[in-house]
Amino acid sequence: MLMGVMMNLPVRPRRNRKSAAMRGLMRETTLSAANLIYPMFVQDGDENTPIESLPGCTRWCVADIAAECRRLYELGIPCVDLFAVVPEHKKDAQGTEAWNPQGVVPRAIAAIKAEVPEMLVMTDVALDPFNTYGQDGIVREYEDGSYEILNDETVEALCRQALCHARAGADVISPSDMMDGRIAALRAALDAEGFTGVSLLSYTAKYASAYYGPFRGALGSAPKFGDKKTYQMDPANVREAVREALLDSAEGADMLMVKPATLYLDVVSELRRHTQLPIAAYHVSGEYLMLKAAAASGWLDERSCMLEALLSIRRAGADMILTYAAPQVAEWLREEE
Repeated sequence: MLMGVMMNLPVRPRRNRKSAAMRGLMRETTLSAANLIYPMFVQDGDENTPIESLPGCTRWCVADIAAECRRLYELGIPCVDLFAVVPEHKKDAQGTEAWNPQGVVPRAIAAIKAEVPEMLVMTDVALDPFNTYGQDGIVREYEDGSYEILNDETVEALCRQALCHARAGADVISPSDMMDGRIAALRAALDAEGFTGVSLLSYTAKYASAYYGPFRGALGSAPKFGDKKTYQMDPANVREAVREALLDSAEGADMLMVKPATLYLDVVSELRRHTQLPIAAYHVSGEYLMLKAAAASGWLDERSCMLEALLSIRRAGADMILTYAAPQVAEWLREEE
């Protein structure tokens, strides 16, 4: 085409992108602090410890976690998700510390609700931080050296853990174990004790991903043997996630989760097509650390890439995002207002 010759184009999509105001008017997907859930690690003692494998994150002591939650709430983050850091001497084969009413998580729940009653407190329910095996369930060992993760016995233990958290004031119970039937059992156990208002966010499609390493380092919950492939999902499968979602919905889940997030956007989208329940996606430690490490090396702009990654999760259909970047993202979004 010669310079100066006008093409006869009645449809020009660029007209809808011609200015920041126009792009904002046409924007289909938004990201706000209200979409974010911040995973927090809580430990015994009176010190806060920076987490080497998760730069920017901290293992909080109970005495200080409430003040940090006040800061987060003022940034617009409505919910935190608590994970217990458990010393080895408190671990046993059954994971009994998980339902200790004086454990670190119940004490942290009470402290946060006393300081910031408006903050939603979610708690992780699984046995891997509490048992000596680093497995999400109760382990049966056999003489030939093989082992089995016991489903029904684990579900009974999870009900004890969930009730312990509910009694302490938790708003949302989030089972991450991937045992069969645990949503129905948890709902029945909570309702039987009058906790009908406590919500269940189910790890519906938690994949046996290689991207959990930094988290397990932060929590000290890596499996002592074997792997978690008999209960976490095969990364090759999508239809299986739909099956799990339909089961969890029927059993009484209030929300569903896909984990990891950016590597499984197709799963988020597929669940969005099959359910009317709210969907969460977990931007896991490996996904977070890749961006942090690349930014620290000067290869990527952290702010732009992190915001784009989280926006992609929202675009796929997630209503809420669990991310270790939540405080920083909330600050960035406030600057853009």
